[in-house]
Amino acid sequence: MQRIKPEFQSFGAEVRRLRKAAGLNQQRLADLVNVTRSYITQIEAGRTRCRRETALRLDRALKSGTALVEAWDELLESIKSDKYPEFFANFPKAEQSASMLRAYEERVVHGLFQTEDYARVLLSDEDAVKNRMRRQEILERDPAPAVTVVMDETVLYREVGGKEVMREQLEYLIELSRREKINIQITPIKYIRNIWATFVVATLPDQRQVVYTAKAYGGETSTSPTEIALVNETMATLQAEALNASDTRDLIRKAIKERWT
Repeated sequence: MQRIKPEFQSFGAEVRRLRKAAGLNQQRLADLVNVTRSYITQIEAGRTRCRRETALRLDRALKSGTALVEAWDELLESIKSDKYPEFFANFPKAEQSASMLRAYEERVVHGLFQTEDYARVLLSDEDAVKNRMRRQEILERDPAPAVTVVMDETVLYREVGGKEVMREQLEYLIELSRREKINIQITPIKYIRNIWATFVVATLPDQRQVVYTAKAYGGETSTSPTEIALVNETMATLQAEALNASDTRDLIRKAIKERWT
């Protein structure tokens, strides 16, 4: 399983950019820093986090001032400040930099669309709630990512926090669905072949894709082409079976009227 740490990849990309700008190949940079070429390859690919002292030596070899050591410090601070569950910790960086997000949820409202009161019922403490609300700031970004979320119809009827919380949450979904870059679709309660887990696919500005898949005990982040192809196929099936945006809004209104008023 190929795993990704987007913060390491960002650092590695900066090393690669500065190396190429200096006209050096990986072997020459490795010689200057007194490490192996394979270690430089691992750093640039984001497969390892070098020591701070190595970042200092890279800056000296590349004549880049303090660019890399500052990037290293930012990377460390970023890792320390993100208080996500360990199994989820690799994905938020990809989510925050994505140009497009596509997701499927079958039990609860998708995290980026949850109201604070709804999230508070689901999460264990206030720090977790604050982190979830902070994730949602990408919806206000300029330019905002294109976000498509398909949710199972049962999400509209599964009580989380009582009638008032549910009514506010579903009304918020209707509001979000009218935004230019947000598409919300509901799948009717029926069997859909090959729907095996909830997931989120982040497409980055360079068109690379990262997928987070929920599991019974945690979850996993992957950049495996095979797994991404499978999830993309699954998403296409879900959207084909789901109601369109207008009919979805009608169904949400119906759920509010019949269950939550």
